[in-house]
Amino acid sequence: MSLPEQLSLFRLPPPSPSPKTRHVQIGNRIVSYTLDSGRRRLVMHVDERGLRIAAPRGLGLAAIEAFVLEHSAWVLEKLDEFTARQVRRQLAVRDGQRLPLLGGEVTVAVGRGGNRFRWFDTVLELAARPNADLDALARRALQHKAAEVFAERLGYYAGRAGCTPPPLSLSSARTRWGSCSASGIRLNWRLVHLPLELLDYVVTHELAHLKEMNHSPQFWAEVERLCPDWKTRRSELKRRGGEIPLI
Repeated sequence: MSLPEQLSLFRLPPPSPSPKTRHVQIGNRIVSYTLDSGRRRLVMHVDERGLRIAAPRGLGLAAIEAFVLEHSAWVLEKLDEFTARQVRRQLAVRDGQRLPLLGGEVTVAVGRGGNRFRWFDTVLELAARPNADLDALARRALQHKAAEVFAERLGYYAGRAGCTPPPLSLSSARTRWGSCSASGIRLNWRLVHLPLELLDYVVTHELAHLKEMNHSPQFWAEVERLCPDWKTRRSELKRRGGEIPLI
């Protein structure tokens, strides 16, 4: 059996049922994991959602959990690593807080007001009521900015792809940057924290799915036509994606 492997952030809507949550004891710790049956081989993956296992249909729980225990040191190390990373990335919005935005930075300026926001070149002004949830207000401002910028980039690359811009919606997923379906394209609003060229890669990736709803050579050829240096941008996205703040 292979050691755990990285799964792509980009996925089409899964055809299989939702994974089941189970628990296994490793030493003195009870570890939750999601089990997705019906896969071709047994693999494990740890990310911000925890431990995930994909297994062939019909493989018993005893064999699956024996595999987990065989790699118990790796599992605990990765779980602790992601927990520490989550703590470092969590931000509490306050006056003077600096936030990454499209390759640059903005400074949060908090004042009194009716829970509204205004954008300036390098400042995000939050006019907040007493005891307002500043995190929620900042998220609303960032999502508003994301919707504007994403729509503009989607329109630009749809023109290059020779198609009408599909409906756009925002997602709040922690580990998926984009998805494409018959109803349109969904982009993770947290991409607004990253440089524009990384957003553009995600946009072109999802637009390519309008022609090829798979990850075939034809699909990647379309991505390359729209974004010739997509490999460099994808590598940078993987590196930078784990550093964005969680608000």
